[in-house]
Amino acid sequence: MSLGPVSLRGFGHSSTLELPHCADSSQSKEDHIHPMDVQMAIFHCSDNFLRQKIITKLSQCQYALPLLFPDPVTANIECPLWTFRQISKTWKICTKAENSNIVEMKSMPIYKAKIPLVSFFRLGSLSVSKSQLMNVLINDRHNTFFHRDCPGSTKSRHLMDGLAEIAWYCPAGKSNDFFNDCVAFCNLHGDSLEMVKQREILTENSSVIVVLVQTLEMSQESKAIISMLFNSQKPLVILSADNDCSADQVEPQKYKLGLKDRSQSDVSEELKEMIRNILSGPHKSFQLETMKKMTNEVRVDEEAEACQNGKSAAMELVALIKKMDITKIKEVFLPCQGQLWYEWCKINKELYHLKGDIEQEKAHKTQQLMELRQKQCDASNSELMKLFTESLKGLPTKAGEYFLKWTQILIDKDKTSEELNTKQAELEQLSKQLQSATFGLEHMFREMGQIYEAHKSLEKPAEGQQAEWTKYPELAADLMIKGHPMELMDGDAGHVPLIWMSSLIQEVIKKLGDQRVFVLSVLGLQSSGKSTMLNAMFGLEFAVSAGRCTKGAYMQLVKLSEEIQKDYTFDYILVVDTEGLRALELAGNATLHHDNELATFVVGLGNLTLINIFGENPADMQDILQIVVQAFMRMKKVKISPSCVFVHQNVTDIAAAVKNMDGKRCLQEKLDAMTQLAAEEEVCAFECFSDVIAFNVQEDVKYFAQIWEGSPPMAPPNPGYSESVQELKASILSKASKSDGILLSHFGTKIQDLWNALMNEHFVFSFKNTQEIAVYRELEVQYGNWTLALRSEMLNVENQLFPKIEKGQLDDVELTDLSNQMSNKYEEVMKKMAAYFNDNKDKEMLVQWQGRFENKIKGFHEDIVRDMERKLDEVIQLKNARTKLDDKKTTFENKLLQHSKELAHKLKCLEKYEEELKAKFNAVWSHWVKELTSDTKPIENINLETDQN
Repeated sequence: MSLGPVSLRGFGHSSTLELPHCADSSQSKEDHIHPMDVQMAIFHCSDNFLRQKIITKLSQCQYALPLLFPDPVTANIECPLWTFRQISKTWKICTKAENSNIVEMKSMPIYKAKIPLVSFFRLGSLSVSKSQLMNVLINDRHNTFFHRDCPGSTKSRHLMDGLAEIAWYCPAGKSNDFFNDCVAFCNLHGDSLEMVKQREILTENSSVIVVLVQTLEMSQESKAIISMLFNSQKPLVILSADNDCSADQVEPQKYKLGLKDRSQSDVSEELKEMIRNILSGPHKSFQLETMKKMTNEVRVDEEAEACQNGKSAAMELVALIKKMDITKIKEVFLPCQGQLWYEWCKINKELYHLKGDIEQEKAHKTQQLMELRQKQCDASNSELMKLFTESLKGLPTKAGEYFLKWTQILIDKDKTSEELNTKQAELEQLSKQLQSATFGLEHMFREMGQIYEAHKSLEKPAEGQQAEWTKYPELAADLMIKGHPMELMDGDAGHVPLIWMSSLIQEVIKKLGDQRVFVLSVLGLQSSGKSTMLNAMFGLEFAVSAGRCTKGAYMQLVKLSEEIQKDYTFDYILVVDTEGLRALELAGNATLHHDNELATFVVGLGNLTLINIFGENPADMQDILQIVVQAFMRMKKVKISPSCVFVHQNVTDIAAAVKNMDGKRCLQEKLDAMTQLAAEEEVCAFECFSDVIAFNVQEDVKYFAQIWEGSPPMAPPNPGYSESVQELKASILSKASKSDGILLSHFGTKIQDLWNALMNEHFVFSFKNTQEIAVYRELEVQYGNWTLALRSEMLNVENQLFPKIEKGQLDDVELTDLSNQMSNKYEEVMKKMAAYFNDNKDKEMLVQWQGRFENKIKGFHEDIVRDMERKLDEVIQLKNARTKLDDKKTTFENKLLQHSKELAHKLKCLEKYEEELKAKFNAVWSHWVKELTSDTKPIENINLETDQN
């Protein structure tokens, strides 16, 4: 092939690197470009943010990372310290006690770790591979350092000499660990006789130095270096390629070892033993962060002005946080998203399910919402948020990006502090306080949203603050366009901030135009690999760790490259990542409701939803999808046309797709059956799952290999996983090419419509699946029959007792007597209920409601007995009042007659004025009647609704 100068542009600055020109296309494959030259060419042509992403991904893949390298133009030595800032390592240290082993886990940003550094460099040319030897020391099943025998390697290389790469060995706390603690290994590529500055820097910072030579009969220059190292205090190991001597300690902490005619595993074991012996005693520790002090010898990337400005602003902000008790940070600095916001969400949801006097209740709750918004406004002036938003607005673009990165880095570093570790131990059983101790950039963005919503809702911004809070959507839109994820649904409150979302999307439209986007959402159980898959597929940075790391839902814009844009009708993919469903630490009915609601929301939003399943059994996700389908049937006013693809993660059998043909058929039958059941319940004309959510069982079920080859922390990624991700990405893009996507303005409207529909829908989200809903509805029918039987018996008892009261045979009723008369029917109903729960074909499902319905029937029985007693008492009182009235009838008549005569005598002069006489008489008559019947109980108005309940 023929290659001239290779120009790599668009990575922050333009550069042209002269790579070898091969004039003859018939030359052998050895003339192609060395893979590490390609990696370093891309690295040199990238800005610091892309470099950081590249290094973070290489670290995740367990590859060595550039620590020192010469600039290809100026030859100055550079140290990319910034690129290491997002890398964290976790390892376990096993120490032996009297009768047991104690395992201590450590986890920290790698730039903070104080650990031994073992540096390897060679003097002159070698017949053995230094990198290959180091790989066996670190991970004998993975090429941590690229070496001469790796596929694609060539004899010629142009950007490797002078490069010092670093990698880490992290023990797993097991008996077969190579080393007991974390150890850094550094590999200086090329002849170190020519790389003087790099060799001196590594020599100064290393705990152990390993020098490889071809022969002990070396050149004068090599002898001088060996002599200098031998006379220094540094531990030294000399490896000779043409010598067959075994490990020999020449002097304290000075060793030599021959490599000739020896297997690599033997050499590796002896070398490990030597390094272990050296590190078991006092030794120098290395900390990556100290490289920033070496600015006289190397150019450190963090010395750039924009980086320093961003760091200063971030440190000022984090200094505020450090002064505060870690569990009080949110309460003090982010008050708008705490209890005030949770209370607002609770009342807002209640607005959709009003009872009693609806208008009065609505007015009352609306007033409560406005009062809460006012409280948010009053609390929205925290020092932290002022500093955060002022930095976002005031810093230049590059410095602003550094500010956000530094803020996250410094906050994450603070999370690993002893204080938080102590808090986590203390609060193991107190999840609310532990939640208060979690703090990140996303919480500050959430606070911005709540401050904006509070002021916008009141439409009377506090004096002097309007200019500040009205800029928040624009600031967030700028960040979203640059690729920062934005919170779509607050996972803590379980609510979508509609006002904030609407304004944010409007600002994005102002800046980009009303672009078309293809919405790709992902759904799956906790720790099923959703975020990892999206990060690998699109190079995103969603939170990844064991447990429920993502909370709620986040959206991120991914721009299509110019090369493929012509094949699609949209310019962006909007990726929506969600929290893991069915989390063990949040188990309960409230979580069931939250998970079902979240699933319905993200499936409804997406043009395509990836249903992520860990392993081959989709049972839990089938349950959730049943609720989603039934919810869509009930939300008839929302126009949605979702589709889905099932992704089975961690399937090791390469023939899984073929072997699971029967499983696919069962999946299709199950999905169709539950859709038909839901359609019957909701009286809809749907016959199969794909009528509601587009799905082709033959094409839309994918199988992924496991992500790691071996056990962490040293396990490298499985290449088969990457291939599966690439295949899935190609499938998604193929489906997307047939879609028009959705306009951003329509997407904003869809969020509003879908969320409002979800708020109106409450019933189905409380159930595990469609079958449960059908069983529960049947149970409610039976409950109605049981209560009707008790009511009928109550009426029978009343009808028997009313005549006795009328005849004067009963002048008092006791609660116990009434209960005894109802007891036979009550026992009969309880037996029927027990039989229903015990003999029903769905008794396993019914058992969860048995206790509640037994208590309901018991309470209902007690209520109607008390109600019957009250009614009978009233009848007895009325009977007694009538008797008294009859007894006093003659007296009353005489009194009224006497009063009438007296009144007639007084009004004799008005006999010609009949109307006035009537008025006078009626007024006096009413007064007399009231006086005579003052001890009689008035008749109450009938309240039909209360009586029915």
